[in-house]
Amino acid sequence: MEALLRPIYQERASDPNTLGIIFVEKREEVSPITDTFDSILFILTRDGEQPIFTKHYTFNDKKAAMHVITEKQLKKWLLLGTNPKLVDWLINGRVIFDRNEYIEELKKELQEFPINGRKVRMGIEFAKLSKRYLESKHFFEQLNYLDAYNHIVESLHHLARLAVFEHGLHPEVMVWKQVKQLDPSIYKLYDELVSSEETIEKRLELLFLASEFLIHSRIKEGAQHILDVLASKEFWTIQEIHEQEELKNYSVDLEVFIEFLVEKGFILIEKQPTKSNEIMHRYYKVR
Repeated sequence: MEALLRPIYQERASDPNTLGIIFVEKREEVSPITDTFDSILFILTRDGEQPIFTKHYTFNDKKAAMHVITEKQLKKWLLLGTNPKLVDWLINGRVIFDRNEYIEELKKELQEFPINGRKVRMGIEFAKLSKRYLESKHFFEQLNYLDAYNHIVESLHHLARLAVFEHGLHPEVMVWKQVKQLDPSIYKLYDELVSSEETIEKRLELLFLASEFLIHSRIKEGAQHILDVLASKEFWTIQEIHEQEELKNYSVDLEVFIEFLVEKGFILIEKQPTKSNEIMHRYYKVR
């Protein structure tokens, strides 16, 4: 398949805007890594009119996909962790073009996973975890067990990804395969939730009890990034927190995460007067 695709990627390689090209072949009959395609051409560009450009090709019974991604889009995906296949492509794919060793340096950075980048990823992941976990408990208290189950499964996925970050690694597409090796206690929680023969209500009860410690023990590390940012000045309004450049990636999970950290005592509330005698402004500060 690569030989057939060679004219396509050679044309791309001659473009000065192209930073690198990686060729990925599927490793299993049905491969989530390649979205079921036989081959992937991953082309990284300095910039482009579209952040993502995709084409599909076919030859006899084979199919291939070409993804042209801008450097800015790649870095956004790597920061937010919203496309875990990319890490596999970058680390395990075969580099067939590399301008000024750009891909090689990127792979090195991914494998070393600097602590600052890891803190941001853990913060974003913990924000998602706390929101899904609180929503699950809320649904459980309302006796909406299926909604509670759905949200607790999501929160366990975020907890699993956190465990991978703690080991200095990037979560893969098959994250539970990673976690089974890295943190068996989290894997056991997930396994018991999905495979137990108990009623959903009983499974959720047991999981809430067991997961409380696992989540609580990770708060300090998971919240380190947001606390470091908020410690840069004494008081913050919620609007200032939303507009802070480093915290914009927390997106819709930000306010619930702030309230979670207030509840756990990591962030304090400072009340300041308004024009009304009865209503107070609510400011936030790091303990």
